[in-house]
Amino acid sequence: MRRIQATATAMACFLQQWQCNRILLRPSSLTYHSSSRRRVGNAIVALGDPFVLELAEKLEESASLNNIKNKSLHRLRETCTEEVFRRQWPSAKDESFRFTDIKFLKQSKIQVSEPLNSPLDLQGLENGRPGAYTIMLIDGLLSTSHSHTAGLPHGVFVGSLSSLPDDYALPPLEVVDGGDLFSSLNGIGSPDLAVVVVPEGCKLERPLHVVYYSQQGGEDLQSLSVSNPRLVVVLGKGAEMEIVEEFRGAANKSYWTNSVIHVSLEEKAKLCHSFVQLQNPCAVHMKWTFVQQGTLSSYKLVETSSGGRLSRHNLQIQQLGPDTVTEVSTFHLAGENQTQDLHSKIILNHPRGYSRQLHKCIVTHPSAHAVFDGNVKVNRDAQLTDAGQLSRSLLLAPRATVNVKPNLQIVADDVKCSHGAAISDLEEDQLFYFQARGVDVQTARNALVFSFGAEVMERFPDKYLRKKVENDVKGLLAATGAIR
Repeated sequence: MRRIQATATAMACFLQQWQCNRILLRPSSLTYHSSSRRRVGNAIVALGDPFVLELAEKLEESASLNNIKNKSLHRLRETCTEEVFRRQWPSAKDESFRFTDIKFLKQSKIQVSEPLNSPLDLQGLENGRPGAYTIMLIDGLLSTSHSHTAGLPHGVFVGSLSSLPDDYALPPLEVVDGGDLFSSLNGIGSPDLAVVVVPEGCKLERPLHVVYYSQQGGEDLQSLSVSNPRLVVVLGKGAEMEIVEEFRGAANKSYWTNSVIHVSLEEKAKLCHSFVQLQNPCAVHMKWTFVQQGTLSSYKLVETSSGGRLSRHNLQIQQLGPDTVTEVSTFHLAGENQTQDLHSKIILNHPRGYSRQLHKCIVTHPSAHAVFDGNVKVNRDAQLTDAGQLSRSLLLAPRATVNVKPNLQIVADDVKCSHGAAISDLEEDQLFYFQARGVDVQTARNALVFSFGAEVMERFPDKYLRKKVENDVKGLLAATGAIR
């Protein structure tokens, strides 16, 4: 019996025995149908959301076709299956989805992307800068024929979990706290995991470019194909690398990419993480980034997100040792009928932690919407912490909407912390400054709009990627009339 059905039966059986004040579980004839609740005495007990359970069952059936025997993957799926029974489909009543409307997803016909034997159309798809190591995940599954990892240093592993040698150790993936329904659905539906392991003391001289490509999809948002790519990155003590994640998909296809990356940095490890989201306008993009940092480690994220009908990035970073450095720089661009959403949480638990977060967003159309919910938590033991957070949003159209919720929680008493948020249109004083020096209004406006996002884009460590992203952003701004 499939895991979803078996778990539903076991839970129903437990409720029956609990009503009789018994502990022993035995097979029950009750199976899950359309009702998501069961009466126990005078109480109504939730057994799960019907839509969620139906989707989870589809994902499980699809993932089981790969028939991968791996203990880590098995534990992950078991844990995520249990989590799904505790969660309902998010609504505006849930604080984390208060400003992000995903009702249309529940009204869509969702199919699970299956591996295709047809050749991939690579026209217009770039695999990163020349010289970089490259892996490609097509509809959530690592494609070795489109990946190029020759020349990796000794001991470095880049590949699928199913091909990972037994002597490589991974962190317990099922114990990551703070996820939601969508990270659990990813754990159930991920057909295999992509894994990157850099051993102690190893420093990769070339970046690793990870391309996520969605090939399948429907004709509109009423019919979506969902894929669940999952990437695990482990850096040993003193290891260093640069990784680039790029998300794209087939033009004129409607699809849902539901991705997760889990990063584990041991003592003194350093990771430069670039994330570029360029999905097509009919796509739904959801992503969870979990980062766990050891003592003296450094994690730097630079992100630009400009594609998709709906894009949501959930970012959770935990400093698990003293003298840890975290830097996050993000730029979102929301155009017609787009929602760009960033929910971040940085948790500092140890002394002398350092964190900086800069979030910038441009909203260019009356139907566009941007959301930022940033939480920095400085716990009691995180003395001598230095933490800063700044959010700035630029509204370029009437009725354009941005919801900003910065949150700084401080329990320690010897810290240096700050945060701020600003939402505005271009200021007349800025335009006057240019005009006073002989620059016409349109040229001044172009310079101010682009430079607003360039503050983040210039932080990409790779010049090739930086130029590529700048050109993409200029094209999108020009297409919306924000610059001319």
